[in-house]
Amino acid sequence: MLAEVEAMDAALLAWFQDSGRDLPWRRTRDPYAILVSEVMLQQTQVERVMPRYSRWLQRWPTVDALAAASPAEVIVEWQGLGYNRRALALHRAAAKVAEHGWPADLTVLPGVGPYTAAAIRNFAFEEDVLPRDVNVERVERRTRHSFAAASAQALMDLGATICLARVPRCATCPLHAACPSYGTREEPVRKQSRFEGSFRQRRAAVLRLVVGGPRVSAELDEDAVCSLARDGLVVIDDGLVRLPA
Repeated sequence: MLAEVEAMDAALLAWFQDSGRDLPWRRTRDPYAILVSEVMLQQTQVERVMPRYSRWLQRWPTVDALAAASPAEVIVEWQGLGYNRRALALHRAAAKVAEHGWPADLTVLPGVGPYTAAAIRNFAFEEDVLPRDVNVERVERRTRHSFAAASAQALMDLGATICLARVPRCATCPLHAACPSYGTREEPVRKQSRFEGSFRQRRAAVLRLVVGGPRVSAELDEDAVCSLARDGLVVIDDGLVRLPA
């Protein structure tokens, strides 16, 4: 039984050696850089994140540098990545780490849930913990196999490129010979809500205007302004809507 377990992990890692994606955040053990990548990758495609990740680290190469930035600077730099609350959470997390160091329980940091905490523990601190995103969970569910923490990056790539939810590419999968779910298709665990015509789009449109400079509140979408203000993305001052200082 142990030999079968090790063989499946070995087959996956051998595939990853030849076919794994070359992603910039895989070339570092810096917990700050990995935190940046993980927050950016929440609900944003890898292709969109890659250039923005590099630009972010050029501007703020350390956790102390980001902590010293203003919320307004962070919001402006984040534009185009979507879900702007992530930018403020990342900024607040950097401030906490800059003041107190990396906590033993990473989930106390703003914007860091169990998955992100596990990713940092594995990829930065080399702890024996497997971060399970939807791709990793899908591969483990289909193979009925619990993989080692060392297989994390390989599992993510397999789930993102081969073991797809609706149209899996089983014939090219390195695990197909031992997979009991060969050829199985399933609906994605969660579908992202439509952006076009949504309230998210209205919020994004208002924030883009305010990024360009303070705007008269009465000229903007009132509901969107109030929602952005609740999230700390804008402030309303004497009838003007502006970014937080």
